[in-house]
Amino acid sequence: MKYKKNFRKRPKDDSKGLSVKVWNNNVEGALKVLKRKVKDSNIFLELKEKAYYTKPSKKRREKKNLAILRNKYAIQKEKENNKKF
Repeated sequence: MKYKKNFRKRPKDDSKGLSVKVWNNNVEGALKVLKRKVKDSNIFLELKEKAYYTKPSKKRREKKNLAILRNKYAIQKEKENNKKF
């Protein structure tokens, strides 16, 4: 296997958690990557949920309501697809 010319291997990242390396003083790019990593890992969502105690009955109710909503939109999408054909 040939290696590309001027190909630079990135050093291994030994840090734990979310971290971003800043290359060529490109702080804006690194910040963009960090925001995407935080969004993908759902850290803020977990912190928001753990900010206060929610009763198990409320969790079940929310879970049930979300399932109903998903089903509603799935049926709506299916109807739209049937109209096209």
